[in-house]
Amino acid sequence: MRNPPHRPTTESPGVRIAATLVCFLFLGVFLVLPLVAVFVEAFGKGVSAYFASFQDPDALAAIRLTLTIAIIAVPLNLVFGIAASWAIAKFEFKGKSLLITLIDLPFSVSPVVAGLVFVLLFGAQGLLGPWLIAHRIEVIFALPGIVLATIFVTFPFVARELIPLMQDQGTSDEEAALTLGASGFMAFWTVTLPNVRWALLYGVLLCNARAMGEFGAVAVVSGHIRGETNTMPLHVEILYNEYNFVAAFAVASLLALLALLTLAAKSFLEWRYGDAIAGRAAH
Repeated sequence: MRNPPHRPTTESPGVRIAATLVCFLFLGVFLVLPLVAVFVEAFGKGVSAYFASFQDPDALAAIRLTLTIAIIAVPLNLVFGIAASWAIAKFEFKGKSLLITLIDLPFSVSPVVAGLVFVLLFGAQGLLGPWLIAHRIEVIFALPGIVLATIFVTFPFVARELIPLMQDQGTSDEEAALTLGASGFMAFWTVTLPNVRWALLYGVLLCNARAMGEFGAVAVVSGHIRGETNTMPLHVEILYNEYNFVAAFAVASLLALLALLTLAAKSFLEWRYGDAIAGRAAH
């Protein structure tokens, strides 16, 4: 006689179905419907009006600025994430706990507060403001300030994907490579990095998505200068406040498409290389 299949829970089928329906209802109301509404509004006056929204010089400038910020911020966060995770997972040193705490700091600090901190540091009346003005260096209300704010809110993503995985893998592979005569850099390049490559790509995707969609910190340091310091999220806000709904939702739909592409890539990595990146959930 065959044993009945093992049930992970003791709840009745009705309870499980109800819980599942609540989850899908919640996601449908707060995720799917708003996403559908964005595209419905974007194409509300036809395809020609939709694509005409992207012919506006201010919209094109916002798109270019958003991509520029991502191109600068993501590689810098990539380098920091690899260095920080390698140091934390592979070495013992004083201040290790403090470093981990500082990496998590952007998760607990409001982006608006982060932007305000940069204004207090680099603004005209800030700590370094007079020196920057004397040397004709623009930080706040310019590209450098926006990049700094974006880097601050996004730098945990790569490190937080790599640290648990590297800690789970330990140092045995690197020690074996060193025993065979490899240098420290060679061990990192040929052993450590290949072992975490998919988690690294996963973290880069999340970092890039946040960099392109960041609003709060960027809004504080940008100055909302049309055609110069407005990113795509800020441009959407301006268009919406001007009742230019088609253009606002058109630009918003582009952000939504970028988010969906990121989600698709994330889901593919989880499906195809789940074992390689599962270690991050162990901690």
